[in-house]
Amino acid sequence: MSKIIRLPGLIDSHVHLREPGATQKEDFTTGTKAAIAGGFTQVLDMPNNPVATITPQALQEKIDLAKGRVYADVGFHFGASPKSIQYFKEVADQVFGLKVYMNQTTGDLLMEDDQTLETVFSSWPHEKIIMVHAEGETLEKALALAKKFGNMLHVCHVSLKKEIEAIKIAKKDGLKITCEVTPHHLFLTEQDLKRLGSFGMMKPPLESKEDQEALWQGIVDGVIDTVGSDHAPHTKEEKNGEKPVYGVPGLETTLPLLLTAVNDGRLTMEKVIELTYTNPRKVFGLPEQKDTYVEADMAESWTIENEALQTKCGWSPFTGMKVTGRVEKVVLRGQVVFDGKNIFGPYGQIL
Repeated sequence: MSKIIRLPGLIDSHVHLREPGATQKEDFTTGTKAAIAGGFTQVLDMPNNPVATITPQALQEKIDLAKGRVYADVGFHFGASPKSIQYFKEVADQVFGLKVYMNQTTGDLLMEDDQTLETVFSSWPHEKIIMVHAEGETLEKALALAKKFGNMLHVCHVSLKKEIEAIKIAKKDGLKITCEVTPHHLFLTEQDLKRLGSFGMMKPPLESKEDQEALWQGIVDGVIDTVGSDHAPHTKEEKNGEKPVYGVPGLETTLPLLLTAVNDGRLTMEKVIELTYTNPRKVFGLPEQKDTYVEADMAESWTIENEALQTKCGWSPFTGMKVTGRVEKVVLRGQVVFDGKNIFGPYGQIL
């Protein structure tokens, strides 16, 4: 017996669509098909491409490449680097956030120099958000900079109990701070690495059961504001290579995992909507999508399988996992774009 529920078109503010420069992993077409199949009608693309999005020209190239090829609506983030600071005011209206990489990750946008970081935080327009990849001790530095310069700060992929505690204190102190958790940190721990091997390698890494429980408590307490997939596809060859790359895909599995948590009594449906629609829309100032919604069958149990995925990389760390709750239909601006099997379009727009 099916149990159909209706959700708004969901928002993922943290995806890596890999175009230009790494289209063997994903591109605007395959990545936004994956988004639609997962119930996401708006996604925001990260700047750490092989040629990073740190100039107006690089940003324009992305926009031009995406036009007419996207199945979900796509917006962009700008990258922070010593070279990009001069363009902040010029590009701020075209992007949704500035991404500052304060820990090593994929790409070459790492920023560790204190003076340059001060310039970044003081120069970025204050009505726009700064997103940080800041793990552990580095988070304290990001919080201090945001406090000093009065920035709106969004902490990406929080994974540790001590990070949740630091953010909780910062919020109580009145900082304009929000944070995100990924599905892989909610549903996997370091114990899963034995099984997953390099397919469970990401930045930040999978952590302990205690850290994972702190993330769930952070959702309950309202410390965590958004769920972002950090959709970071890599080919199986890259993952199996001598130097495996960091990152996992997630656009198609986020909602089924969250619906499973609702079925298990761990989350309420109201909280799922808050984490994947209401808060991301508010945090990033995203436009409303009229007549846009997702229908999901809360009663359908099924197994995640690599072969059924839309993402070009063709694998998931959640493959083989049984979930309850499946996306049956997605409507974008009155147009059916997914019927549970087929994806129609492209009807996406550039935000």
